[in-house]
Amino acid sequence: MGTEANGSSSSLNFLIYGRTGWIGGVLGKLCEAQGIPYTYGSGRLEDRRSLIADLDSVNPSHVFNAAGVTGRPNVDWCESHKVETIRTNVVGTLTLADVCRERGLVLINYATGCIFEYDSGHPLGSGLGFKEEDTPNFTGSFYSKTKAMVEELLKNYENVCTLRVRMPISSDLSNPRNFITKITRYEKVVDIPNSMTILDELLPISLEMAKRNLTGIWNFTNPGVVSHNEILEMYKEFVDPSFTWKNFTLEEQAKVIVAPRSNNELDATKLKTEFPELLSIKESLVKFVFEPNKKTEIKG
Repeated sequence: MGTEANGSSSSLNFLIYGRTGWIGGVLGKLCEAQGIPYTYGSGRLEDRRSLIADLDSVNPSHVFNAAGVTGRPNVDWCESHKVETIRTNVVGTLTLADVCRERGLVLINYATGCIFEYDSGHPLGSGLGFKEEDTPNFTGSFYSKTKAMVEELLKNYENVCTLRVRMPISSDLSNPRNFITKITRYEKVVDIPNSMTILDELLPISLEMAKRNLTGIWNFTNPGVVSHNEILEMYKEFVDPSFTWKNFTLEEQAKVIVAPRSNNELDATKLKTEFPELLSIKESLVKFVFEPNKKTEIKG
């Protein structure tokens, strides 16, 4: 649901959590480019008093939560740091939602779509994606388990806009968090079609969602799916013609990771209906990621 917001940037004042994170850093740059006043929160999410102090000093129009624990170098970290994961991803996120609700503030919460996996009702390759109202069916990793729990609880907060991000990608190929950068550096990769999020296209859309005061759950991915090999073929074509890679199976992958990983397709119809200009995943990859990084002359 949304209500008509006053669109002038003079009435906007964004409070952003996650200054040191990837998404949080980009949000600040986008606000600067759009002339939207913004402040990074200094409070710890799990410390209610520190959040109230931030709200008192900033008096924001909207709050953005891009803080959270994904684990370094990956979600396997969460398997051995369960309390720390709960503290930020569950206690912290709920605390922020709660203090925002007390003040009637919309909270844009960058969440995850890694809470689903292909199943008999949504088979791989079928084009049948999970919808916003579907119940998460993937609890293979502790990270995903906490994210599914908090999504369920946040459904009760009418002020929260939950954005299900998946396998985020950006045009910054030097960023180690970038899904493309990750898979180009792996010794071996699986090859499974997945829904993914092109941040260069979708993060500006999330600012627009705040301006429109949209709330509820949103599959925050580009329409369609793309596989690891399809991305690496594009990487080879546009960026590095000498690039090579090796594949392995999910069974082989399982031997080198602690926790299973989510593979799924999310149905992006709701987002596409609100933002008809939204590109499909492969179109978005070309326009926002590979064209800007083009190193090779395409023979044609």
